[in-house]
Amino acid sequence: MYDLIGDIHGHASELKALLAKMGYQKMDGEWQHSERKVIFLGDFVDRGPEQVETVQIARSMVESGNALAVMGNHEFNAVCWATPAPKNRTGYLRAHTAKNRDQHQAFLDQIGEGGDLHKSTIEWFKTLPLFLDLPELRVIHACWHTEHLTTISRLTDDQNRLLPCAWEACSRKDSEAYEAIETLLKGLEIALPEGQYFLDKEKNKRTDVRAKWWQTENLTYRDLAMVPASEIEKIPHDPVETHILPGYDGAKPLFVGHYWLRGEPAPLNDHIACLDYSVAGDHGGKLCAYRSDLEQDIRIENFEWVEAV
Repeated sequence: MYDLIGDIHGHASELKALLAKMGYQKMDGEWQHSERKVIFLGDFVDRGPEQVETVQIARSMVESGNALAVMGNHEFNAVCWATPAPKNRTGYLRAHTAKNRDQHQAFLDQIGEGGDLHKSTIEWFKTLPLFLDLPELRVIHACWHTEHLTTISRLTDDQNRLLPCAWEACSRKDSEAYEAIETLLKGLEIALPEGQYFLDKEKNKRTDVRAKWWQTENLTYRDLAMVPASEIEKIPHDPVETHILPGYDGAKPLFVGHYWLRGEPAPLNDHIACLDYSVAGDHGGKLCAYRSDLEQDIRIENFEWVEAV
């Protein structure tokens, strides 16, 4: 039986409170449960005040066999930030722009950029699989997309971990691998009709919208768009061509994070749950878990959470 935990973003205090609430105890230096195992959905770092401790707890639980984990987009970005580009490219796999540094600076300050702990943490991030396809359930950080999973399978090992040779292609914007990683770890984006745009939370003009890829009804751009509330009226009600959406076969329950949801945790549908409830948000966020007893349908009563401190 598994307890799946959503995006933590350096909030170790909330993580410890949630583990304790679910009956985990710290024994011999390890958080553990006599009958259950945690599955972390990624995004351990960036934003929060306790990023080193968060990674230490998760890594220790994984390495002791008390947890599994998948890679989030923030772990992918952290690896690319720290990895020099090959000779045919300049700089690093993730450009050291002011915008990228601002997003990552809190982690670099807390971990000590370039130090032994930073290097060790980056090496651990590289060992995280992109997804889990267990007999009873599936886990991926943002979007289960069969076509992109097929693309990335050529660049992963038998444990769904990126091969050493894959990082360059996955970070190069003109590659199929880059498009696959973007969708799997950040979610599906769809282009708006020609001439349409909105402003994101940083007031940047955007012509693509992040989509609620799991929806099967009300398939218009506005219904599917995940944009600031102040911008939703700019999104047209034109129907989206159904082939754009990946669909989900519902063969197993699927758990994702990433989407900064608000309110009281609940299933997205009978077979899919998002466990990111904005613990690192400005106010009212939660660190959310789902307590799976291997049931096939997502049950609202199995959600558990603690409020952000």
